[in-house]
Amino acid sequence: MYIVIGILTLFLIFLFFSTVKIVQEKNAKIVQRLGSFSRILHPGINFCVPFLETVAGSVNLKVQQLDVNIETKTKDNVFVKMQVSVHVQIIQDKVREAFYELDDPYAQISSYIFDVVRAEVPKLELDDVFARKEDIANAVKIELAEHMDKYGYRIIKTLITDIDPDALVKEAMNRINSAKRNKEALLEDAEGRKFAKIKDAEAEKESKRLQGEGVAEQRLAIIKGFADSVEDFSNTLDNVSPIEIMQFVLLTQHYDTIKDIGEKNSAIIVPYSPGSLQNLQQQLMEGNIMADQLNQLSVERMKIDGDKVKVKNNL
Repeated sequence: MYIVIGILTLFLIFLFFSTVKIVQEKNAKIVQRLGSFSRILHPGINFCVPFLETVAGSVNLKVQQLDVNIETKTKDNVFVKMQVSVHVQIIQDKVREAFYELDDPYAQISSYIFDVVRAEVPKLELDDVFARKEDIANAVKIELAEHMDKYGYRIIKTLITDIDPDALVKEAMNRINSAKRNKEALLEDAEGRKFAKIKDAEAEKESKRLQGEGVAEQRLAIIKGFADSVEDFSNTLDNVSPIEIMQFVLLTQHYDTIKDIGEKNSAIIVPYSPGSLQNLQQQLMEGNIMADQLNQLSVERMKIDGDKVKVKNNL
C-alpha cells in the first residue's frame, strides 16, 4: 500500500513539473508537440500537455556581444589584427526563425564579419584603416543586417575595438612620428632664431638711426660753436680777418684732440710735426680762396647771362 502511494506521489510530482513551465524575463522557450513546433513560451508561468509537449530549447532575448578576431592585409601590404565587436539581439517576433533556421548562428555571423572586413580593409592603406574604422564598422553592420534579419537576428551596433599592426610596422610608425616631431621642433626653433635675428636687426637699425641723429646733432653743435667763436672774435678784434680766426679755432681744436688722445689708456701712434699743422692751415686758406674765386665767377656768369637776356628782349 505504501509503495503504491509513493509511486503515485512521484508520478504526480513528475506530472506537475512536466506540466508547469516557468520562463525567466528576457527569455523564451520553444515547445514541440510530438517533435514538431507547437508554440513559444513567454516570461512567466506556462503549462504544457504532459507526454505530448516538450521544451525543445531556450532562447536568450537580451542584447549579446560577439567578439571576432580577424587578421587581414591592407592595401600597402601590412598585416593587421583587428577585433570586431557586434551587438546582436534576437527579434521577439522571430524567435522561431532564430531557433530553427540557423544551426550555429554566432559562427555564421562571424563568417559574414570575416567576409566583409577582408573585403574592405585591402582597399585601404594602414593609416586609412585607423582613420576610417567607423566606415568599416558600418559596412559590417549593413552586411549583417541585410542577411541576418530574415533569420530573426537584429544587429544593434558594430564596433572596431582594436587594430593591431605587426610589431615591426608599429616600430617603423613610431620612428616616422618621432622624425616628424623632430622636424616640427627644428622648424619652430628656426622660426624662433629667425624672429630673434629680425628683432636684433631692427634694434641695430634703430640704434644706428639714433646714433646717426646724435652724430648729426653733434656736428651741428660743433658748427654752431665755430660760428659763435668766429662771431665773438670778429666783434672783439676788428683787425683780424675771418681766415685768421678759423686758423686759430682750428689750432685750438687740434690741440684739444691731441689732449683727448693722450688721456686714453691705449697708445695710438699718429704722424705729428709743426709743419703738418701749417700745411693744414695752408690747405684751408687755399680752399677759401678757391671758393671765393668760384663764387665771383658764378656772379659774373649770372651777370653776363642777364645782359644777354636784356639784349634779346630789346631785339
